[in-house]
Amino acid sequence: MKKKIVSVLLCVSMVAAMTAGCGSKEVETEAETVAESETATVEENEEETTQSGEGLRIAIVSSPSGVDDGSFNQNNYEGILSFIESHPEATVQAVREETGDTAAAIQAVADIVADYDVIVCCGFQFAGIGTIAQDNPDVKFILVDSNPTDAEGNEVEVDNVYAMTFAEQESGFFAGIAAALETQTNKVAVVNGIAYPSNVNYQYGFESGVNYANTQFGTEVEVVELPSYAGIDVTSTDVGGNYIGSFADESTGKIVGTDLISQGVDILFVAAGDSGNGVFTAAKEAQAAGTDVKVIGCDVDQYDDGVNGDQNIILTSVLKVMDANVEKQLTAIVDGTFEGGNAVLQADTDSTGYVKEEGRQQLSEDTVAKLDEVYPLVQDGTIVPASNFNGYTPEDFPGLN
Repeated sequence: MKKKIVSVLLCVSMVAAMTAGCGSKEVETEAETVAESETATVEENEEETTQSGEGLRIAIVSSPSGVDDGSFNQNNYEGILSFIESHPEATVQAVREETGDTAAAIQAVADIVADYDVIVCCGFQFAGIGTIAQDNPDVKFILVDSNPTDAEGNEVEVDNVYAMTFAEQESGFFAGIAAALETQTNKVAVVNGIAYPSNVNYQYGFESGVNYANTQFGTEVEVVELPSYAGIDVTSTDVGGNYIGSFADESTGKIVGTDLISQGVDILFVAAGDSGNGVFTAAKEAQAAGTDVKVIGCDVDQYDDGVNGDQNIILTSVLKVMDANVEKQLTAIVDGTFEGGNAVLQADTDSTGYVKEEGRQQLSEDTVAKLDEVYPLVQDGTIVPASNFNGYTPEDFPGLN
């Protein structure tokens, strides 16, 4: 399915690089069918990696959900495709690591490091590429959602690695406010994949947003959790929430979604990769049966995924602007201005936000106005939603009172 990224970060219109389904070259690996795009041709190439004597040889290594997941991986891939539109001599190979295992993810990168100029690594499971990068200084790495670590697991900065993490708690915060203002049952929930820091950030941000709405806007909304699906983060801390345990388990996603809906939840914020498709299915079936259930999409504009006959389950989507930032770093590589480092990207650089474009969401005017009211407060740091490791909780964070 073609996916369209709607880049609406309040009053800021993002550049054309934010439009999904763009690009000019796309290659299929043995185990993966990559996303069809408006200007990219899908080719089967099981034996040979496309290369060119000129331009960057780029690889993107993703989780089991692949680069056509309509969400996290695909948004990163679209940043590469947008770069290739402007640099048609460049080539890209999509590599799907099929297990989701951390050691396997690092090995997948090690297996191909000699063949590419740039490797884009999508996800927290690729943190351990630090040593590979140090051993291969001529290869550039773009690491998304984590900072690199060395062989002992210590976080490091590496000259040839640009690591981008995002303040997912900010986008989760907007989702929580929207859910609290729009719910009819006063019961909402967030469903995640694995309790990696980025996913816990979304959860804590969502809970912070609900608490903010309860405190500042007079709502009385409960965040519903299923104890049997509580998440355990990377420090072995029980973070609660509703964690499917995988980014590629639609059947369990549907079970979790159905259970939450049966408990009266009418708005679900879903940050679970392919597992989230199961939650979408549960919401669509409930809606078709006459229950008014809505979903808040994650990372990208998921409105097209919400189509349900003549209805749509998507209330809005909250954004983590990966594609434009991936493209920016690829451009820096060819321009000779690339610098390694560990960057946290936030609302102040329009790297987090939400969709409010007419026809791509179903928010009330009042909800949009309230989101517009709080967005600048997040941008300037007046409001700092809780995240996995920032020292705040959803019940106590700057700007709540």
